[in-house]
Amino acid sequence: MRTRKLATMVAGLSAVALLATACSGGGGTSDDSTGGGDGAVLTIGMPNGPQNENQSPLIPTGSAAKSLGYAWVIYESLMQVNDVNPLEDPEPWLAESVTWNADYTEAKIVAREGVTWSDGEEFTAEDIGFTLQLLIDYPAINNNFPDQIGSVSTEGDTVTITFTAPQYVNQVKLLQQVIVPEHLWKDVDPTTYTDTDPVGTGPYLLDTWTPQAATLVPNPDYWGGEPKVAKLQYSSYNDNNALTTALTTGEAQWGWTFIADFEDVFIAKDPEHNHQVAGGGFGSDILFLNNETKPFNDVAFRKALNLVVDRAQISNLAGAGVWPVITSVTGMPMPSGEQYLADDLVGEELEVDVDAAKDLLTDAGYTWNADDKLVDPDGEVVTFELVNPAGWNDYLTALDLIKTAAAELGVDATVNAANQDAWFNDIIPFGNFQATLHWTDGGATPWNMYANLMDGASYVPLGETATWNFGRYKNDEVTQALAEFKGASDEAARSAAIATVQKAYVEDVPGLVIWSRPAVAQYSTKNYTGFPTADDLYANPQPTGPQAARIVMNLEPTQD
Repeated sequence: MRTRKLATMVAGLSAVALLATACSGGGGTSDDSTGGGDGAVLTIGMPNGPQNENQSPLIPTGSAAKSLGYAWVIYESLMQVNDVNPLEDPEPWLAESVTWNADYTEAKIVAREGVTWSDGEEFTAEDIGFTLQLLIDYPAINNNFPDQIGSVSTEGDTVTITFTAPQYVNQVKLLQQVIVPEHLWKDVDPTTYTDTDPVGTGPYLLDTWTPQAATLVPNPDYWGGEPKVAKLQYSSYNDNNALTTALTTGEAQWGWTFIADFEDVFIAKDPEHNHQVAGGGFGSDILFLNNETKPFNDVAFRKALNLVVDRAQISNLAGAGVWPVITSVTGMPMPSGEQYLADDLVGEELEVDVDAAKDLLTDAGYTWNADDKLVDPDGEVVTFELVNPAGWNDYLTALDLIKTAAAELGVDATVNAANQDAWFNDIIPFGNFQATLHWTDGGATPWNMYANLMDGASYVPLGETATWNFGRYKNDEVTQALAEFKGASDEAARSAAIATVQKAYVEDVPGLVIWSRPAVAQYSTKNYTGFPTADDLYANPQPTGPQAARIVMNLEPTQD
């Protein structure tokens, strides 16, 4: 996920990712935010600019509470899932258990006892069933399971939800569903309700709100015990630079933004307390290649480019070492992908090999003219454009390095820093590009990464709106394998299906996975300790997700 504003055409992203505006400054801090230890305010920053007063945890976009992250300390999810370690068992939260049938078309959810809403009303399974029914009744708030929920029923402390298609690859989305109180939401339209006086089950209550900041205080009746952080302040800064400044000066003590040269810019300002931590998972950034237009409609050229792109260099120079290098020829981030790796691809790693790339092109009928420029089999000089929005510095630097790599083949590539709105609303959805970087969904398996790039179920012709498979890759065998992986009821079938997908990725190179994009966060331990660390990455370290409740309940005042 990128810390950028996602267009509505990209659905199902598990984390809130908003682009900062082009202004500077913004945000705010409380006088005691750097007071140290007991009683100190913990200021959480995001670079999302002024907010509108909307505290709904259900609407996909437009909620200040979701944009800044405090929705997830007011409202809570069914289970706590460690996004950075997909194999770790989920931790019961508002649900005591969630049990799936063999083909993942039905889940039984047992509600936790002894939980109350912050207005004193009892939390029950009826609230879970009501919330899930809202997803059926109001499709606009159902990005995770569009047209896939069959029925919801409640009996005693158990809710049964059925699906019209297997949900093996989406099971985490159900576990992370936040629950709202039936007694307050039953008479409102959840697509427009702004929820300005939110009532949740979480550890904090909304105290004050402005377009720049929200403050929260502990819920005295929280079922999980007494929070140790005296007050939370969520400040919205106008851009990434403003948030970076707030983090480096200690004005904000928790947030997430891309900080180039973070060791010198952030860590060195207070080496004892400032930390940046990155998790794992399957999130990645892919160079989508337009498989239906020259030069990327030729698999030989796609393979050749893949052989000259130096991913380690890109990670180091464009990603400042934050985004881990992709080493496997399958494109899967490691070690997350180890259990899904096809047997015949174990140990097969990417290598830069310009000579092999040129041999491959020669065998495919390419030549070089007197100026050493690559000429395709039709006699045309090969050129292409790489495009991403202006201001996305890590992406644009990566594109410059890919341009340089292409020059090793005698190809003149150009980099276009496009208007952001045009990229979201025209370039990406309609396929008006030759090559562009774009993120993928994460998820607990590699299915999302491969499906976002290769799934024929998402294919539409150029000029029509694509939600994924922006490069218009078509392979019926891959489409079938992705469907089989999603619907299989046993590991053997899933392993066979994902091996088919990996084989096609290696042989067809429909796009280039450039780097993995783990969850990254910055925080200070000057006032509070207990954040996820590299040695104890018990949760996604970012403050904008259901894991926020788990993290804040793990924090304690720093002992000098």
